Amino acid sequence: MNSVLKLSLALLLGTINISSSLAADPKPDAAIKTKSIDARVFLDNKIKADPPLAADCLAEGRKWLDKNAAEAAAARKADPQFSRESGWEFERKYEIRSVVADRYVSILRNDYMNTHGAHPNSNVNTILWDKAGNKRISIRPFFAETADNGATMKAMVKAIIASLRDEKKKRDAGDTATDEWFKGVAPSLLKIGAVTLAPSTEAGKSSGLTFHYPPYAVGPYAESQYVAFVPWEALKPYLAAEGARIFGGVRPKGEADEP
Repeated sequence: MNSVLKLSLALLLGTINISSSLAADPKPDAAIKTKSIDARVFLDNKIKADPPLAADCLAEGRKWLDKNAAEAAAARKADPQFSRESGWEFERKYEIRSVVADRYVSILRNDYMNTHGAHPNSNVNTILWDKAGNKRISIRPFFAETADNGATMKAMVKAIIASLRDEKKKRDAGDTATDEWFKGVAPSLLKIGAVTLAPSTEAGKSSGLTFHYPPYAVGPYAESQYVAFVPWEALKPYLAAEGARIFGGVRPKGEADEP
């Protein structure tokens, strides 16, 4: 192979590699980049296809960016050591987990934060979106009652902890399957955990509830996130009419491995 051909081939391969790299790096839907912080927000394509939902997520994401940018700037000003390091790095991703009855959209909100501590941190939260009213809702409409310390919440907590114990056993983390680690899972809508409607083998239905816990919530950092699954049958006695309508089927095979 002559030198000209070699050079042409090298340039072509370089172009392909650059193109592949750019394709693998999607453009954020909102971002702030300063000396103090590099922060980004991403919406998945299904969210972007729903303008009211996209606008809601993006508005929240931008507030999150502004808050962390202000905190990073203050930290840089207060700590001279900060200026000798790269800025903080934050990233938030909004992803649809399920759509039930063509109305209720469950969204996972995953955060990554690196403020140059002992290790980066992550967080997970959820959004339940009602397409009929273009607004966020709770799981309250699916149950006859959801009072703090009521029968429904207590049944959920019992099923969640059973699921978490099983998951810890699978991870050989039985030593932390203790009441002390589970005390934060309280029988209250605001304290029970970030919840989504789990996918189902039955079209348009949900197979139950999944509760998402970030590192440190129900186990040490090294154990990472946990997801507890509560099948709808365990909650059948507590369902309202709308709950009876949307729940059915079973959790798809392999879905338990998804975050």
